[in-house]
Amino acid sequence: MAPVPQAVMRSLEPFGQSFTLPGEAYVSQEVFTWEKANFFEGSWTCLGRSLDLPRRGDRKAVKVGSEGVLLVRDDGDKLRAFFNVCRHRGHELLAAGACDAARVIRCPYHAWVYGLDGELKGAPHFGDRADFDRADYPLQPVRVEEWHGWVFVNISGEAPSFADHVGNLGEMLAPYEPQRLVSAVRHEYVIQSNWKIIVENYHECYHCPQIHPELCRVTPPDSGYNVHPDGAWAGGTMELMDFADTMSLTGESLGVPLRGLNAEQRRQVLYFGYFPNLLLSPHPDYLMTHRIEPLGPDSSLVECEWLFPPEAVEREGFDPSYASEFWDITNKEDWGACEAVQRGVSSRGYKQGPLAPDEDAVYDFITMIARGYVGQDMMRRPPAREGSVEAAKDPRPALT
Repeated sequence: MAPVPQAVMRSLEPFGQSFTLPGEAYVSQEVFTWEKANFFEGSWTCLGRSLDLPRRGDRKAVKVGSEGVLLVRDDGDKLRAFFNVCRHRGHELLAAGACDAARVIRCPYHAWVYGLDGELKGAPHFGDRADFDRADYPLQPVRVEEWHGWVFVNISGEAPSFADHVGNLGEMLAPYEPQRLVSAVRHEYVIQSNWKIIVENYHECYHCPQIHPELCRVTPPDSGYNVHPDGAWAGGTMELMDFADTMSLTGESLGVPLRGLNAEQRRQVLYFGYFPNLLLSPHPDYLMTHRIEPLGPDSSLVECEWLFPPEAVEREGFDPSYASEFWDITNKEDWGACEAVQRGVSSRGYKQGPLAPDEDAVYDFITMIARGYVGQDMMRRPPAREGSVEAAKDPRPALT
């Protein structure tokens, strides 16, 4: 159980009667420490793109919650993950955030050498020790999955299978073929806001008419619908204005339409929040992601990446800024709002507030969090709501 007050149960009331999370969820160091252990180390956390480690011998050191992980592409092109700890005296094998490439993994402290499969190959000056068997000292593995071109790990080893966790999100993304898309732009932002406030903001456009004039020129803020997900995610759709081909400052696309989309999908932008830390926004001609790394109760690092089809990137003179410039403006508008909310929830004047009818995807996310706090199954969903795809009396077309 998380160290949150009983008031969290108000967040689990049926939609239309529920409230936001209590202030402690956004400001408490104790809650943040619990979340790192249970939501990030205890779940399937996204670490970035598979193509960040394209070749045999490539490796990258990352942090997940309080733990260090070493990602390695082995001799069979399989991606492996290990705790970033030498089996000798515990030295890090690679500094957090660093990348490297070699045929073996060598500890920089005492030169213990491991194969790309994690097996100990050499330990200087241990040859005369009769009870020393290299087979007893492999690197400690971490569960890892590659999915649609992204990498996910489960540190605790106790999470449900990745397939159960991700549910039917892959079906929603499949027409966009994210695994073949190429990263053309990557921005990093440090935001003085709790990670959950950033996700909540992503899941609603109730605020859009107030702070996003550029976005509202290319999409009606009240358009689209939210889906009733299967798995640890939430989200839905928005529609483009009739004149717009994509989300850009002019509505014009300077790229290439994604090849797998039908006519309806070329008029939509999708918004999916994968729990705990990946926000996926497929457009007709590119896919944008926000990958969140919590830094503290009131601080988060967000890596924003724009992925395009290779046939667009390979065109002479291709410039992805038509997409990244639009979203950099919109991102910064959102970050200002999130930081203002963080200051507000930090006040003794903050009390839990009700959710608006347009904030049903926020409700999906908040109830996942609240169920996790109180020890319930985070993927257990309430019945489909009026207005969601499954609950509609005249069902709207499926996203796929």
